[in-house]
Amino acid sequence: MRKITKAVFPVAGLGSRFLPATKAQPKEMLPIVDKPLIQYAVEEAVAAGITDMVFITGRNKRAIEDHFDKAYELESQLEAAGKKQLLDLVRNVIPKHINCIFIRQSEALGLGHAVLCAKPVVGDDPFAVLLADDFMDVPPGEKSVMAQMVDVYAREGLSVLAVQDVPRAETRQYGIVSANEYQPDLERVNAIVEKPDPDSAPSTLAVVGRYVLTNRIFECIENLEKGTGGEIQLTDGIAALMQRESVLAYRYKGQRFDCGSKLGYLKATVEMGLRHPETGEGLAQYLQARQ
Repeated sequence: MRKITKAVFPVAGLGSRFLPATKAQPKEMLPIVDKPLIQYAVEEAVAAGITDMVFITGRNKRAIEDHFDKAYELESQLEAAGKKQLLDLVRNVIPKHINCIFIRQSEALGLGHAVLCAKPVVGDDPFAVLLADDFMDVPPGEKSVMAQMVDVYAREGLSVLAVQDVPRAETRQYGIVSANEYQPDLERVNAIVEKPDPDSAPSTLAVVGRYVLTNRIFECIENLEKGTGGEIQLTDGIAALMQRESVLAYRYKGQRFDCGSKLGYLKATVEMGLRHPETGEGLAQYLQARQ
């Protein structure tokens, strides 16, 4: 069985829920304390043993490419100023053995289309998909969410979707699956529906922004018509994939923050700010004083 060595990061979205902050910068570059969302997602993939990071970009996304590139002027200035700690931070944004590949999505045709854009690089290999605005936090000593899913794939050899229960009123915000228990924290998917109304949702088990997919997904997406919102939906591609092979739903160990929403972003910032060595104590005191 082939190992998961490639990860796809669809980062071409407009980030309209964060306008005007995202008018001239990608939403994936919004910081959680002192690191952008996209860096946390890449670090999660690196922790899973993934070495090839494939970014599906769009207009106004150059900052992502610059972030993972070498910054000659900044590094020389920090070196001349003797700021070694900051210099190390800049130089170690991404490990040296990691490859970054950037592909432009010419039109915003949906998540399924963004994943399909990665086909020339991914080829016949299984691969991961990470949505950076789903910020995944894990307990101390626990593997990253993507590392957990790579382990599931290594054991089962099937596509794996990260899932969590959501309030029924929120089903229209997610792809929703119905599934049967297969192993602890792991279920076989029977059906998947994109953003169903609460009254018609088959369950409250929602797919969140982590996937491990077999390469057969590409053929499934290529044969799709436009779906919900007039876009090519990854959910519909997964539904087609299920006609050919089993798909698993994994209840991951960890907590998700929806950083595509303002409230979720603020919650993640507070959570990580309380743990940061420079801000933790002061932020805790501030929050306590406000109670």
